[in-house]
This record gives sequence, C-alpha cells and structure tokens, in this order.
Amino acid sequence: MTHSQIDSEILLLDAHTLKDLEIFKSESGETSLFQFCNLTQTEGGARALRRRMERPWSRAAQIHATQESLAYILAQRQEFTKLPPAYVVRRAERYANEPLPIVTSDNLLEFSFAAFTLWATHDRHYISIALGVQFTCAMIRALRCFVEQVEIASPAGELALLLEEMRTLLARSKLSGIPEQGKGGWVWRILRLDQVFRLHEKGAIVQLLHLLYEIDALVAMADATDKYEFVLPLVEEGPLQVHSEGLVHPFVTDAVANSVELTQQRRVLFLTGPNMAGKTTYLRAFATALYLAHLGMGVPASSFRFAPAQRLFSSISPNDDLSGGISYFRAEALRVKAIAQAVADGYRVVAILDEPFKGTNVKDAFDASLAILERLESKKDCLFMFSSHLIELRDQLTTSSQIDCRYFEANEGEGRLSFDYRLRPGISNQRLGMRVLHEEGVFELLDGRPLEE
Repeated sequence: MTHSQIDSEILLLDAHTLKDLEIFKSESGETSLFQFCNLTQTEGGARALRRRMERPWSRAAQIHATQESLAYILAQRQEFTKLPPAYVVRRAERYANEPLPIVTSDNLLEFSFAAFTLWATHDRHYISIALGVQFTCAMIRALRCFVEQVEIASPAGELALLLEEMRTLLARSKLSGIPEQGKGGWVWRILRLDQVFRLHEKGAIVQLLHLLYEIDALVAMADATDKYEFVLPLVEEGPLQVHSEGLVHPFVTDAVANSVELTQQRRVLFLTGPNMAGKTTYLRAFATALYLAHLGMGVPASSFRFAPAQRLFSSISPNDDLSGGISYFRAEALRVKAIAQAVADGYRVVAILDEPFKGTNVKDAFDASLAILERLESKKDCLFMFSSHLIELRDQLTTSSQIDCRYFEANEGEGRLSFDYRLRPGISNQRLGMRVLHEEGVFELLDGRPLEE
C-alpha cells in the first residue's frame, strides 16, 4: 500500500522547508511567520498555536472545520473577549503544576487535623495554595460565564467540539459547586477546594486549560486573518490543484500581486527572469500561502482555491556541509532526492525548486534540469514550481502540455534597471549580467578609471 492510500491527516514539512519559509525562525533576524500570526493572549495559547503550525492539516474536512471556527469567531468576536484574563490563567496553570503539599483524606476528622497541620506548619505553602485556589475559582467562573453566553450557543467547526467538552467539564458535580462570587473563607474551605482542583478533578482542570489554549489559538488565527485582511480559501476534494488571484507575500510591503494556476493539466510551472525580478519572492509567496491554507487560516490573496497536499517541499537555499563532505551541488541533489522519494512513496506532493543545480557547470545544470522537468511533468497528483536562469531550455519545454512557462522581466530603458514584479506568460530572453556589472562600476574599478556619479 502506498502512502497516498494511507489516510494521513497532517501536511508534512521537513526542517529545510520550515527554514526556507521562515515558519519559526527568520535567518535575517526579522519576524518569523509564527511571530507574525501569534496574537494569542496566553502563553499556553502560543504553545497551542505553535503545535498547530507544526502540524497543518492535509484533509479538506479538517481544514474546513478550522475555517468554520475562524469565521464564527470573527462573527462573534465580542463574545470571545469574555474569556478569562491571561494573568488569571497563568496563575491557575502555575498552581496546577506546582509541587505543593496536599491534604488527601476525605474523612472529616482526618482532613481537619491534616488541614490544621498544613496551615500551622507550612505557612508559605498555604499562601500559595490559597492564591492558587482563588485564581482557579476565578478562571472557572469566567469560563462558566463564557460558555453560557447565548450568542455562542451554536458554534461551528472544531470550535463546537471544544466548547461542548468545556461545558461538560464545567458541569461535573465538584466543579459546578464552585461559588459564583469570590469568597475568602476558612482554612478548611480553601483546602477542600484545593482537594477538588489538585486531587479529585486535577485531570478536568488540566483539560480545561488545554481547551482554553486551543480556543485562544483559534482566536489568534482569526484575528490574524482579520488584521492582515487575508481571505479564507475555498477547499476542494479531488486532484491536487491550486488557483489564486492577487497573491502576495505577507512580509512584503506594497507587494505586487500575481496569480497562480497549477492543475493536473499543468502540473509544472517553469519560471525564468533575471535576478531581483521577483522569482524567489513569488515562490515563497506561493508556498507560504499554501501552508497557511492548510492551517485553515486566511491567505494573502484576493482569492484562493485548492485541493490539499500531503507533503510540501521548498528547495530555495540548500546548505553544503564541509565537515560532512557534502558539496553545494550534492546538497542540491539531496533536496531533489527528498522530493523524488516522497513522490515515489505515493504522497500528494507540492514542491518549489529555486534555481536548482547552480552548484555545477552549465552543461550539467541544463541536462539535469531537463531530465528532472521531464519526469516531474508526468507525476500525477503532484504540483511543482521550478525557477531557472537556463532560458536555453525554451525549445524543449514549450512543446510540453504539462509545463506552464512564466517569467519576470527587468525594464532595460534609460538609467538603472527597474522591475515591475509582474508575472508574464512565456520564457525570459533577458541576459543582464554584463549590464549589472557595468551599473555597479566593476569594470571601471578594475581598469583604474573613476566611477561615474
């Protein structure tokens, strides 16, 4: 049985792809995609969001369930401000995990003696317990008020399951007895509640925190979608495909929007154009939007429609390894091998390859690019973007019905080169290396001539 026949729920990204797309860390020290989306209110919510971003969905039903939740949250956004304050949640979590002494006996006489002993001989611990009880009571009361709001009585998507479980836990007899108003009370009352929270219903308290963090993560995803004016994609079943209009990279200011059209009739996009014209940014914009779409979030586009993949690969900046004896070209070959292995294993693969085979001579690069492209175009239920400076591939590729050729170009008019960053049909015929060297004054410096102002 192939992997595509196995019902995988998770879109898999390897470490190199996470690095290329700057999901959790930016090589330039700028904002990562996780930081960009992290509008959570609690530390636990941030952890839940990170877990989601480590494990995007690969099934249409699950993606759609997350999308429904985000749309519901945005429609009822005011009601989600009633969630417990972050400082209350933080103190309740700390108390739940703190190694404090506890009175374990339920027998009235034994409990009374142990409670008096704890209060009399562990004053510092008792103060921590009392504060923890107060914050946990405050969290439970806030959650009770939150789930009882009429406006969120019929939630959608995965949010419905989260709120249903939260209501069930809050209705447990020992938790439903938590008083409506905050009270101080005797030592016995505090330590009886401590028994409830850290002994009898500890699992319920931990699960309530988990559910709260998942909701916080969903609210952050909804807020990010709204804040950045992203659009929720249309998710489809069936053969792997991506259609988008007005696509940009979320980190690029005043970005020029472009379209994407990859289908099983045109599985490969072959991208050419000079350096600085926009090829790499376009590849990253596409892969980043597709990743966000698999999370169930909105994407930076005017429209986006796709059928989910199972593996997403990026090969933008392969790393050589001198200590391991891996040259740059071998590192490139290993990236292509990883993609080929996933295809051979039967996964639904989307891969972007940015100018592969730079680490070898032009003849080898040409032969390798042609051989790979000819094989990629035949791989059903997979999609590829392949950028290159090898415009000599034109004659071999333009006759293929599976390869869509697009290019970016530079304006070669008066003055320095300029770019409009607009995607065009066809293959670039620009050769600008010499002009760039002239513009930068390289030859004047080497010839001992003064640079022109």
